[in-house]
Amino acid sequence: MSTSLTSPPGRCSAAASRRSTSRWTTFDYVCVKAPMFSFTRLQGADPVLRVEMASTGEVACFGESKHEAFLKALISTGFKVPNLTNRKRILLSCGPIKSKVAFLEPAKSLEKMGFKLYASEGTHKFLSDNGVKTTLLHKPSTEKEPSIVEYLSGGKLDLVMNIPENLTRREQTNGYKIRRTAVDFGVPLISNLQLARLMVRALEKLPKKKKYRLRGRSSETAKAHRG
Repeated sequence: MSTSLTSPPGRCSAAASRRSTSRWTTFDYVCVKAPMFSFTRLQGADPVLRVEMASTGEVACFGESKHEAFLKALISTGFKVPNLTNRKRILLSCGPIKSKVAFLEPAKSLEKMGFKLYASEGTHKFLSDNGVKTTLLHKPSTEKEPSIVEYLSGGKLDLVMNIPENLTRREQTNGYKIRRTAVDFGVPLISNLQLARLMVRALEKLPKKKKYRLRGRSSETAKAHRG
């Protein structure tokens, strides 16, 4: 299965131990369902979801909050969640200015948590102008070094957050090469802004002493389907 996620997991749904009051119903746990896609088996395909695509599987996990359930669901799909021990190098390529603005606070949070941030030219300039330190990596079309493709193929990045910028041929080619290289070299990929923001928030909410590791099949996996 691919370790890329290009759209948000299924809606957070409350489950288990319902408690009712006169006006509200509260839940002890929530459940998040995450899709799985086989982009690694589709050579040359652009790992971006379109309306006609369907997941090849999905997994649902319970947690005490949507953030905990979200991280558990990601890990259960095989997604390698970043951490400060050995997976702390994150590439940001945030697309159009609207997306850059929307991801500014999450980027500040990643820096504050201690992650090592890299960025493509436009994102690097925007974040630098707004007080976020990143290391510049160049897109494939520039033929400059250090390049994003070089870092991906060399195992120097642990997560790619690549939000498509526009429909020009140049940007489509750059984005495709970045996303495809990430998938081909097993680097986790996120290409949806909402999902990227949710992941950062979940990492912030994760207690320092609590680590999620997938060992075989999770006992807290609610249901998994494979096509």
